[in-house]
Amino acid sequence: MDDNEQFFIKGKIVDIPKKRIFAAQIEIAGGIIKNIKEIDADDTLQTFILPGFIDSHVHIESSMLIPSEFARLAVVHGTVATVSDPHEIANVCGIEGVEYMIDNGNQVPFKFNFGAPSCVPATTFETAGAALDSTAVEKLLERKEIKYLSEMMNFPGVLFGDDEVMKKIAASHTHNKPVDGHAPGLRGEDAKKYIEAGISTDHECFTAEEALDKLKLGMKILIREGSAAKNFDALVDLLNEHSSNIMFCSDDKHPDSLVEGHINKLCARAIAKGVDVFKVLRAACINPVQHYKLDVGLLKEGDPADFIIAKDLTNFDIIATYIGGVLVAENGVTKIKSVPFGSINHFECDFTIPENFQVLDPVADEHKVAVIEALDGQLITNKILVSSSLLVTEGGRLTSNVKEDILKIAVINRYQKAVIAKGWIKNFGLKEGAIASSVAHDSHNIIVTGVDDESISKAANLVIEARGGVSCVSKTASKVIALPVGGLMSNKDGYEIASEYTALDTVAKSLGSKLSAPFMTLSFMALLVIPHLKLSDKGLFNGDNFSFENSSEN
Repeated sequence: MDDNEQFFIKGKIVDIPKKRIFAAQIEIAGGIIKNIKEIDADDTLQTFILPGFIDSHVHIESSMLIPSEFARLAVVHGTVATVSDPHEIANVCGIEGVEYMIDNGNQVPFKFNFGAPSCVPATTFETAGAALDSTAVEKLLERKEIKYLSEMMNFPGVLFGDDEVMKKIAASHTHNKPVDGHAPGLRGEDAKKYIEAGISTDHECFTAEEALDKLKLGMKILIREGSAAKNFDALVDLLNEHSSNIMFCSDDKHPDSLVEGHINKLCARAIAKGVDVFKVLRAACINPVQHYKLDVGLLKEGDPADFIIAKDLTNFDIIATYIGGVLVAENGVTKIKSVPFGSINHFECDFTIPENFQVLDPVADEHKVAVIEALDGQLITNKILVSSSLLVTEGGRLTSNVKEDILKIAVINRYQKAVIAKGWIKNFGLKEGAIASSVAHDSHNIIVTGVDDESISKAANLVIEARGGVSCVSKTASKVIALPVGGLMSNKDGYEIASEYTALDTVAKSLGSKLSAPFMTLSFMALLVIPHLKLSDKGLFNGDNFSFENSSEN
């Protein structure tokens, strides 16, 4: 079936704005809904026709898939469009990276809606592979493919009126495009000032109280449920009173999670919580189109024929997905073909040796050491202080303490030669070996944690040899998934990478990790714009006061 063919579909239409369901026949021709005719219901009409789902904030790169492969997997679950922030590839390759994402996405029947990255680099406290100033951002915003200004993570810059930050926001407003927010934990007068700068959304709320405060100030809230950050349970009840200002998003979703489900799973969970189906579908299907002014059909005459057919309105098992009148998925099987991936990267990094990861203890007496406490299902971390006596001392060196689950963590500059930054982390739970990744938000240097310097070095070198990837090493084996596209994405079939990632995740958990997604959690341990304590390639960073820690262990 192509987008010029005329055809008819019958089913029970879910009219979300009018909150009704009725039997109808839809006429589609030239990729457009030409007519919707209400008909008498009969026993043959068992399926539901509704607008397609939209992920209202996602970094495609975090799926480890290029856009065309992401689309192949997403359509199976009824997703027809994304609001996609190409921030990750921009931090590696600049505007060339953004153009790569647009060009690759245009090769498949799926509606990617990319933003202009607002924070490249995300902060001045880390080394990225590129920089986009306000002039570059404005040029991106002039393009029709760019729908919005991506998440403004530099909320201190907004609050203090930084000139470059304000120019980027003003440019987006000039082009009548919305500005996405990113302000975890911001409350009170600071939140009010941030929103009054013209920032319209936030996907970083991790309590209902914070989200409600921002809703009252006029902000739209995105309920996020990704592979690492899971805020659905904390925020879903807001749909009952605020459905017109709520959207769903995944933010970052690993390939195995995408195989299992997407926005359809969030709809099912919301229904199971007792939320009205029309309120759920408003958040999943309608609000993103209206807020971002997307060219996505909403099941009206004259709209693009973007819609899905579902078995029911409880589990949201998808029978078929249509985009622009083209059948792109049917009965759990994608109909989108793989396309050539091209080549783009920025990787200049020497191999390491175990001695590179040694940490000398400059203090003879017992002292306090700052440790990052990772939290399962959250991007935020805690800062805890432990006695240096807990870090087993060998010849004046501090090393991991497996018994206390305090492991060494390091970040390696992937763009130029530099001293390796080292710190300590709790809750990864490894009993042996190490895991490493070049997916390390936001600058995507190499991040690695493990129980000993030899394993840490070996895991890092696997990533370096592949010029990007995720790796795991144990006493007896080692495995790496190469990510040669920007050190972020694979050049393979999406389902194949999902299977490989599942196997790698299993190996990491067999080493002792109790985290639900150890690699995704690891990727956020260098994300400086999320409190409280993180590690960049330049050192241990305090996200509360936006400065480096003055600690003796670095």
